[in-house]
Amino acid sequence: MTQIKVDALITNQFLAADLREIRQMQEESKRKPPKTEIVWRNVFLFAALHIGALIGLYQLVLQAKWATVGWVFLLHTLGSMGVTGGAHRLWAHRSYKARFPMRVFLMLINSIAFQNDIIEWARDHRCHHKWTDTDADPHSTNRGMFFAHMGWLLVKKHEQLKVQGAKLDLSDLYADRVLMFQRRNYLPLVGIFCFALPTFIPVYFWGESALIAFYTAALFRYTFTLHATWCINSVSHWIGWQPYDHQASSVDNLWTSVAAVGEGGHNYHHTFPQDYRTSEHAEFLNWTRVLIDVGATLGLVYDRKTTAEEVIERQCKKFGCAEERAKMLQKLG
Repeated sequence: MTQIKVDALITNQFLAADLREIRQMQEESKRKPPKTEIVWRNVFLFAALHIGALIGLYQLVLQAKWATVGWVFLLHTLGSMGVTGGAHRLWAHRSYKARFPMRVFLMLINSIAFQNDIIEWARDHRCHHKWTDTDADPHSTNRGMFFAHMGWLLVKKHEQLKVQGAKLDLSDLYADRVLMFQRRNYLPLVGIFCFALPTFIPVYFWGESALIAFYTAALFRYTFTLHATWCINSVSHWIGWQPYDHQASSVDNLWTSVAAVGEGGHNYHHTFPQDYRTSEHAEFLNWTRVLIDVGATLGLVYDRKTTAEEVIERQCKKFGCAEERAKMLQKLG
């Protein structure tokens, strides 16, 4: 593994927040608060999706076969890993490298999650890290917890996001043929992996009702995965530990680690964004790390970046709390 030393953290961290620029943008936002323009099409689509998900939840609890319950859990885990291990840790942060078969696998399971194509997802996430809690952050917590959770998808994007986002270098994403294949074929891919196969497999292999399979394994599971991901933007900027940086809005949270297969170490992640682990939480809470490590064992993953212990200790001493870190790791480490 590649350990990130102090100088590299300061000079070579391409997603490090620009604190001076962030302060300027936040002051500008106070003088000119952002206007909220609702996109009613998205409101109606999400309302319909959540109605379908509630039907699916009812069926999952009272009507679905046990095999279907397990299938829903498996799909959520795989789809989430396609976001966390693929779009997030590999492509947005470049925290490790993966060979072609691993990239194809991550792209396909990412299509289960249906959270925009990876290039668009990674672009928005790079904006989130570069200009956290400003108008150039797609889901800034300064606009409220509902906005950070899902409201940002129900309104027009702020002009500042477009302006600042255009400054990002995305050439590495466009140069990846796996990502370009997904981008060109995105709707067929999500149609197959998010909706068709999740419905077809329970019907064909264990005789589940087609309606129950569709409402549980497609609609409910898709909605649950969305909310698990969104909780990183909302809950993980709200309730939890801040052992690494008390000045940040991000926190480490147990429940978001569970729901989002290892992404809940958000205070750590915003402090050390190019660490492939994204937290110091135990591996049973960080299934995405386990997936990446298994890939490394199989020779499909290499150059995993981690942060040196002396860097973490110095960061906690200067900007966080070493005692809080020790207490948190007793529970989660």
